[in-house]
Amino acid sequence: MIALIIDDEIQIRRLLRLALESRGYEVHDAENGQLGLQGCALHRPDVVLLDLGLPDMDGLDVLRRLREWSSVPVLILSVRDEEKGKIAALESGADDYVTKPFATGELLARLAAIQRRHHGNETPEIVFGPLLVRLDRHEAILKGEELKLTPTEFAFLRTLVRHPGRIVTQRQLLREVWGPQAEEQTHYLRVYANLLRKKLGDLLLIRNEPGIGYRITEPL
Repeated sequence: MIALIIDDEIQIRRLLRLALESRGYEVHDAENGQLGLQGCALHRPDVVLLDLGLPDMDGLDVLRRLREWSSVPVLILSVRDEEKGKIAALESGADDYVTKPFATGELLARLAAIQRRHHGNETPEIVFGPLLVRLDRHEAILKGEELKLTPTEFAFLRTLVRHPGRIVTQRQLLREVWGPQAEEQTHYLRVYANLLRKKLGDLLLIRNEPGIGYRITEPL
């Protein structure tokens, strides 16, 4: 499991890193909102811990921009304790809200709860023809053999198999795999579609609909 901490206080980041790593998380962190959004696109975290009081932009703006392309669970951390702040965060797509200073045990319990809810709403496995994709384990099994995929290759494949046989637009693929800053980088799609084709062989096809997007299909 991967966690991303977005907080400008180095002491908070250190505390959270120790707590999360003790629970088996791989932890990444960012000291401002822009780096946090980049980290979300790069590391594809399973959960984000987001401070609202960031130096370069409001945490709510980070959350709204993240929700344009990702449904990753987000736990808000903030010194703001007023009710309207909590409501604004939840309405903007946060999954829960913890006020600083917080007890580490409570934070970890809330974190586990939002992840259970998230995974409860998402099918943990997708089967498409000879392919089994385990979303919670980031694994892809083709005819009983695990595919060796990079995180980006897995994210590309996962996005396609969530819409089997249907066209996924270029913009949607770029947003879900690389983040909103990559919407014009259509050459990424050609490169990674070709990498996946080599690994899928002739068992599954990744078809390009020129100027529109891509879809995964079974051979006729």
